[in-house]
Amino acid sequence: MTSNIRKLKDLLLKSDNRNCADCGAPDPKWASANIGVFICLKCSGVHRSLGTHISKVLSVTLDEWSDEEINSMIEVGGNSYANAIYEAFLPMGFSKPKPDSNYQERAKFIRSKYQLQEFLKPSLRIVSSKGSFTSCDSGKDTDSISPSESSNSLSQAGMVEFIGILNVKVIRGTNLAIRDMLSSDPYVVLILGQQKAQTAVIKSNLNPVWNEELKLSVPQNYGALKVQVYDHDLISSDDIMGEAEVDLQPMITSAMAFGDPDLLSDMQIGKWLLSNDNALIRDSVINVVDGKVIQEVSLKLQNVECGELDLELRWIPLIQ
Repeated sequence: MTSNIRKLKDLLLKSDNRNCADCGAPDPKWASANIGVFICLKCSGVHRSLGTHISKVLSVTLDEWSDEEINSMIEVGGNSYANAIYEAFLPMGFSKPKPDSNYQERAKFIRSKYQLQEFLKPSLRIVSSKGSFTSCDSGKDTDSISPSESSNSLSQAGMVEFIGILNVKVIRGTNLAIRDMLSSDPYVVLILGQQKAQTAVIKSNLNPVWNEELKLSVPQNYGALKVQVYDHDLISSDDIMGEAEVDLQPMITSAMAFGDPDLLSDMQIGKWLLSNDNALIRDSVINVVDGKVIQEVSLKLQNVECGELDLELRWIPLIQ
């Protein structure tokens, strides 16, 4: 793994990868692991809105990469190789987004480029699961979702402007409810707007430890983060094991008020207070730790006989 990470960073240092593949912004720190391009923070928000079946966004420095994901990036070869395919039929005089372009301009171009595949050679079809390209005439079956199939599901989220990325570490559950004979097979679902993310299922455990990180893009008009715990069933529908909501406003407003966390020393910048109107077990403190905005949240699950859930939230703003 260590040698592969070194190869990924070496790939990023190549001259054609020192600018975002979509808008040309310098020093990109994000990548689409299944497309094989390095992108800037602003463009990464649009990529996330396309769904992971089209573009799986990872941070080069903050996320853990699998060997398969790194090998996919290396296989594609970087931005110039990918753009030679994705922009092969870019119209003469077409103006790509620039580093200071607004969200709508980025979204229109990125969606046309990757989701609708408007600039590809007509006979090509992309299989993005491993960053490779195959022909429509090859006769090979793929599991990729076509633009027409995915457009309806993305239409509501497609033109939403995102202000940041919420990294949620689902740490553990405690004293969860029994939904099978003697135990449960719990998993956690996070919902923010039209987005949904889910942890792995842990078999026969009422005190599961996930330590699993999930990412959601935060829209400009964000609401509460909805948290649901389910018991996985093979035969019948999954049973609910409780739910709760997390108010994101204290963390986001505190982070915006204090500015760039990289310039701050470790300190407390805010707090979400326990009250009768929320599911908190205790006050939830918002800290800057090593240049990151972190909030630890302990929730008492609602509409269920018992159960608690521990989360760690990390806020990553999209630079304006």
